[in-house]
Amino acid sequence: MAVDLRGQVTYRLYRTLSTLIGIAPEWFAQAVGFVVGEVTARRPSGPFALRVRHLERVLASRSPVVAPDPAVVRRWARRSFRAYARYWVEGGRLPAVSTDEVVARMLVERGYEHLKVAMASGEGMILALPHVGSWEWGGMFLAAEGFPMTSVAERIEPPAFFDWLVAQRKAMGLTIVPLGGDSSGVVLRALRQGGLVGLVCDRDIEGHGVPVEFFGETTTLPAGAATLALRTGATLCTAAVYSGPGRGHTGVIFPPIDTARRGPLRQDVARVTQEIARQFEQMILRSPEQWHLYQPNWPDDRREGV
Repeated sequence: MAVDLRGQVTYRLYRTLSTLIGIAPEWFAQAVGFVVGEVTARRPSGPFALRVRHLERVLASRSPVVAPDPAVVRRWARRSFRAYARYWVEGGRLPAVSTDEVVARMLVERGYEHLKVAMASGEGMILALPHVGSWEWGGMFLAAEGFPMTSVAERIEPPAFFDWLVAQRKAMGLTIVPLGGDSSGVVLRALRQGGLVGLVCDRDIEGHGVPVEFFGETTTLPAGAATLALRTGATLCTAAVYSGPGRGHTGVIFPPIDTARRGPLRQDVARVTQEIARQFEQMILRSPEQWHLYQPNWPDDRREGV
């Protein structure tokens, strides 16, 4: 009962805040978000401590010989909370933002031609996405460009909250399918109809992923994107949408990953998923503070209960 009540309160609070954010001047909403991010970042335990561990791995990959300065890592972690606050403010405002404004504030820096070629082929396309910047902004942009995207999302409680978020995304041109049940079937049908599927897959939610080397340590990533591409022949690319510069957003799409069959399906899935991880590393290194991951993502984090 307590969990249900807490979920209902969170749902009502988020809906109210989303409405207020949508009608408030953007500068004011972002200022409030900045303050919230700063206050949250000053709590040295919990999410902040976990964020520091993630960033230690990311920054260490820039210079494997010298460990990153702890003070520098903490500064990056504080920036992360400010970037995360911007993400939530923009997400709350997005349903109230016009399509014209979304398009005007979006720049696809490179790789848009890969999407156009893949969609013209009629065989479907999969975009593998990390939790970087604002993929929802990119999804609304693509819908405006004539490429509506289907995506899969983890259910959240209470169900009314999840249903409301799904309806919000639908109004923006995004089709959200709840994880589990027939989610694989829905995604397969979208690809077979030549559609676009976006999968946020830098976190192994269900715990049944593929082992990969990711920022110098072994962890697991979901196998869904690789498996779908290998089984359907759909083009597979990694992509990210960064916040900035300024009020804008910047999209990047990497060249298609080689998904030609080379051996048993399990081996091919492992190979392709490792390549996804390698490209995610490059995307995250570009703006480490915009990697919005605040859950344990490596075995050491889970064992130590950070």
